[in-house]
Amino acid sequence: MNLSPIEWAIASLASVLFGIAKTAMAGLGILPVTIFASVMPAKESVGIALVVLIVADLVAVVIYRRHADWPHLFRLFPWTVAGIFVGTFALGQVNDITARRMIGGMVVALVVFRFVRDRRGPQEETPPHPSFAPVMGIIAGFTTMVANAAGPVMALYLLAMRLRKMTFVGTTAWFFLAINLLKVPFVFSLGLISPAMVGHSLRLWPFAIVGALLGRYMITRINQRLFENASLLLAGAAGIRLLLA
Repeated sequence: MNLSPIEWAIASLASVLFGIAKTAMAGLGILPVTIFASVMPAKESVGIALVVLIVADLVAVVIYRRHADWPHLFRLFPWTVAGIFVGTFALGQVNDITARRMIGGMVVALVVFRFVRDRRGPQEETPPHPSFAPVMGIIAGFTTMVANAAGPVMALYLLAMRLRKMTFVGTTAWFFLAINLLKVPFVFSLGLISPAMVGHSLRLWPFAIVGALLGRYMITRINQRLFENASLLLAGAAGIRLLLA
């Protein structure tokens, strides 16, 4: 994989955004996914992004290790694993162009879903239906396997659970560290992680770490709604670009 200096700079910026998404703005995670898929071969971008994400996950867990809500995680894990199996099968059957369009379509769908949810206003006081956790877990597993883009799905689930901000971020951190580590053998079996790809991702690790530390600083100092809406708009535009590529 040969990237130009400009493409490496763009990938480095995307890695910073991955770090920020892990420690501050989960909704921002869609944007770097689309950036990676835009400057790299779409299927290879999944493997390289996964290694960078795991580094950011480790930093997030160190920062928020005391803030996880484990019962919510245990409800999601089995269903998420099922979604990973489905996503592995789908990813193994498509070429690079189809993968690019699949990522773009899923990103656009997640952005639309998020805006629709926001437009509906505050959540009702009634608890979610019992099928909510299984459905969201399967969707999260599928989207994280195909596009490393399950952040918005996890955000929607935890928002419905009405968790406090620090518990929300800590639960997300532990969830994605576990799930991304679980994905490694599946992604490896598809040929999307190799020593060469790990070498490429090594150049991006420092940027992910900087982003994670920056996110920790930002979380109490920024208008989260404005920031997430802007990132969703940019992600939607990037997803449309992937669909039309």
